[in-house]
Amino acid sequence: MSKWKPAISGVPQGSVLVPMLFSIFVGDMDTGTERTLRKFSNDTRLCGTVDTLDGRDAIQRDLDRLERWVHANLMKFNQAKRKVLHLSRGKPKHKYRLDREWTESSLEEKDLGVMVDEKLNMSQQCALAAQKSNLLHQKKAWPAGQGR
Repeated sequence: MSKWKPAISGVPQGSVLVPMLFSIFVGDMDTGTERTLRKFSNDTRLCGTVDTLDGRDAIQRDLDRLERWVHANLMKFNQAKRKVLHLSRGKPKHKYRLDREWTESSLEEKDLGVMVDEKLNMSQQCALAAQKSNLLHQKKAWPAGQGR
């Protein structure tokens, strides 16, 4: 049997294993996928180039494979977060199904705190950052007679 070792981290005692066990649990989720599957915390992203009908079909096969994995592991994808973000100009926006339902198309999505739109335009991200900054700036109490 292994000896006890102290956990050297900022994680409270007792929850050290939870992130590791979850990573092990979802570790095989991308087995057999044709496209890139990105997993971060409780988010999963399927990414791939779709410039032919075969590319579209490959993404659908991966979604079908993910659906089988979810059912086999008694899990669910959050229906409200199922979105397709098409990063293209003038190309057809293909439709995809997950769990027998069509997935909604989106013009923009937040990914790890960054707003990404279909044209990779940063103006929405900049506007949100400026708005947040202005709100924080307005909440500060400035002493009388001192400028900002």
